[in-house]
Formats: sequence, C-alpha cells, structure tokens
Amino acid sequence: MGNLRRDYNRFLTRNRNKGIPNLMLWICIGNAAVFLVWRFVNSNLPGYLYFNAAAIMRGEVWRLFSYIFTFACGPTFLFSTLLGALISIMFYYWIGSMLEGIWGTFRFNLYYLCGILLSDLYCMLLFWIFDYPAMLTSHYINLSMFLAVATLVPEQRVLLMMILPVKMKWLAWVDIAFTLYGIISGLVQAVKISFLGAFYTTAYVLIALIPLVALLNYLLFFGRNVKNLLPSLPRRRKKKQSYAPPKNAQPNPDWAKNYRNSTGQRPYHHKCTVCGRTDTDCPDLEFRYCSKCKGYFCYCIDHINNHTHVQ
Repeated sequence: MGNLRRDYNRFLTRNRNKGIPNLMLWICIGNAAVFLVWRFVNSNLPGYLYFNAAAIMRGEVWRLFSYIFTFACGPTFLFSTLLGALISIMFYYWIGSMLEGIWGTFRFNLYYLCGILLSDLYCMLLFWIFDYPAMLTSHYINLSMFLAVATLVPEQRVLLMMILPVKMKWLAWVDIAFTLYGIISGLVQAVKISFLGAFYTTAYVLIALIPLVALLNYLLFFGRNVKNLLPSLPRRRKKKQSYAPPKNAQPNPDWAKNYRNSTGQRPYHHKCTVCGRTDTDCPDLEFRYCSKCKGYFCYCIDHINNHTHVQ
C-alpha cells in the first residue's frame, strides 16, 4: 500500500502543471455571472442549473456539473445581497488559488472533479433506488476544499467578518460542527418517520448522509494528515536526570586494568612495535618514536635503539 501511494504521489508530481489552470477563477466568474443574471435579469436562472436527478434522466445532463456555479445564489439573506455574494466568491477564489498553488493544477483539478463525481453518483443512486430527488449543492464540495487548505496550512489566519483574525483549523472545526449538526438532524427526522416502514427510513438516512460524500473525497486525498486539524496538546517534558558524583570521589588511575575491547585487548596509548608491550600493561615503561623509521612507529625504551628501521 505504501508503494502504491508513493507511485501515486510521483504521478501527481510529474503531471503537476497539467489540467485546467486557474480552475477556481473560472468557477467564481461563472458564479458571479449567474448571480448578476439571477438578481437583475431572470430570477429563474438557478432553477435550470440546480442538480435535479429527474431532469437529468430526461436529458438535462448539464445539471451534473452546472450546480457548482450556483453557490452564490443562496437562499439566506447574506448570500442574497451583492456584498454577501462578493465575499463568498472572493473567499472561495482565495481558497482555491491557494490550494492549486500548493498542490499544482493537476491535483487540484482531480480533487475538485472527484468531489463532483462522488456527489453526483451518490445522488443518482438514491434516485434510481428510492425514486427520491435528493437535493445537491456545491456547498459540501467547497467545504471539502476549505478543509483541504485548513489541513495543509492549519495556522493560516483569516479575517472573520473582515475584523477578527481566526486560524483556519478553528474555522474548519466550526464548519465540521455545523455539518454534523445537519447530519444528526436528518437522522432524527428519519427516526421520526420510521412508522412509514424500513424503505422510507433507509432513504431518509442515506439522504442525511449526503454531506459525508464530499468529506469522503477529503479523506481519500489526505488520510492520516487529517490529524493536522486536531488541537496540539501540550506534551509533558521529561525531566533531565543529572548525574551527581559521590562525595570525595577520586579519579581511578587503573580504569583500564580490567577493560577489554571486542578483540580482547585493553586500551592503550603507546605500544612497542617489537615486543608488543603497552603503557597499559606496563605503566612505568617509557616509550619513544623513532625518527629514522618511515612513519610513526613506537618502541619501548629497550628497543628504541635496538630495532630494524622501517623504510
């Protein structure tokens, strides 16, 4: 498995600059155009772009990807205003361009495309099996993109409401909390209608789990690196153990008396080239180096003048 991941990363690195450059810029331009038409020309335009499984089965296949151009056309008051839409578009452009700069064009394109394909496939399966038109927006795909940036640069700060600086990892946890709240609310709703039978209960449970599909894309790309979002717990430092010599301690002049190395010899500083005696075996023996020998050869006092010179 490790070799497969390594080959996969090498493949992404070799093809780093392939794909659609500035993909998030084009998506944001498309969202801005759809928002302006929606607000000032035709208020029914987003209805032709939203994901609709029944309409897709009738041939409107553009809905499989056109819904990514509608995240600025939100139903809330914040996104219904021009300022709210501008903030949303600029924020997601900043997130997407940062992620593309870190990963490269090819990996970012692959990440965003996988989020779209997984979401489309899951909702189409729900429609085919349960005949239920599940609602799908690009909110959770953009959330997975935000979580990716928060995982790569968790300490990066953003200005919340243009005033308060907050770390990316804390905003990521807030988004995860809201997502989990929505999932739990959907599961509670499924429990409330359990009297209708297992078929409808299962359908509502699977519909409530739609947000996890986009997050599944995030988990596939990051794996163990998800721990970067976890708060860094303070580590307990180990107390350094200081060595205190006993009182009245004296150096041992015979420290090498019983010591042996791997060859069985005791350590020494000088060794006679002729007889092999060392200053460890004979601490009172005097040693000299011969100036006539070619090299550094040591001799004891008995052989310094009684040896064959090495040439």
